[in-house]
Amino acid sequence: MQAITLLASGLAAGLVAGTASCTAVQGGLLVGLTSGGCDGDERGPSRDPVLVGWFLAGRLLSYAAAGALLGLAGSAVSLPPQARALLLVAAGIAVITYAIRLLRRRQPGCEAPRRAPRSAPLLGAATILIPCGVTLGMEMVAVSSGSPLGGAAVMTGFVLGTAPAFALLGWVLRRVSRTRLARLAGVAALAAGLWTVGSGVSLGGWLAAPAGSAGLAGLAGLAGLVGPTGLAGPAGSTGWAGPAGSAGSAASGGDSAGQGAHTVTVWATRDGYRPQIVTARAGVPIEIVFKLADQGCTSTVTIAGRDVALPATVHLPPQRPGSLRYVCGMGMYSGYINFS
Repeated sequence: MQAITLLASGLAAGLVAGTASCTAVQGGLLVGLTSGGCDGDERGPSRDPVLVGWFLAGRLLSYAAAGALLGLAGSAVSLPPQARALLLVAAGIAVITYAIRLLRRRQPGCEAPRRAPRSAPLLGAATILIPCGVTLGMEMVAVSSGSPLGGAAVMTGFVLGTAPAFALLGWVLRRVSRTRLARLAGVAALAAGLWTVGSGVSLGGWLAAPAGSAGLAGLAGLAGLVGPTGLAGPAGSTGWAGPAGSAGSAASGGDSAGQGAHTVTVWATRDGYRPQIVTARAGVPIEIVFKLADQGCTSTVTIAGRDVALPATVHLPPQRPGSLRYVCGMGMYSGYINFS
């Protein structure tokens, strides 16, 4: 019964929240189904459903296997943010390579090479290595299920929920690759590859900090303790009113009774974290209350090398003056806490 419930939950998450998020991050790999030279095969259009089907089959098997492993071994088999960042960069480079091959075609009507049926399931399976933000949330559900069957069920349901969008995108790309719009598709794929590389760089934290911020010291002692999900800030805390408020920088805070902890509140919306920059006091413990306004990429936050499913409260030890950066699970949106 639990497996059926988890399957339904994953299916709903895939249909409602995962479609746009995952196709944006992983859809570029579908370009691999269109790359290659001309082999004169006139059966190209009839092969479209087959190749897309192999891609989806590979994706389904890899997600189900990953879910079973997560349910069995827990978070020990989850990829850390730095590893995901490297894989995002590698995936972006692969998509750029496919796009260049597509752009170098000298004439429309070129069909993918005959090895495509073998590469399609591998491309689909590779999507588990570059999870979108909603996928990370499903992986955490798989871990919490505590069983291989439950983990596989929630991940299988999620793949089934996102399958229609991937099938449509794959079919469109295959059709467009045989028309005069192939070069336009190649340019779009090139942009997607560059965007994926940029997301990986952002997730890895390899970008320069904003002007005027100092490096955050004392992270070696940061435990990244996460409180109960949905925990509200302490009574008397002040700050950003909510998703309808200002998107600019703001300060929020309040002292927890008896603890002297400083509290800041951050809302996760579909357009990023609001406020993007908050100010907190240095030298005292801090509670970061992440509240969830919309499902999507920002529903999983990576902070201090850890993935946290939102809503949640993150407890940090006293920090020195400087800036702490956090980012969504896909590296698309970031936020900063300036300690002073």
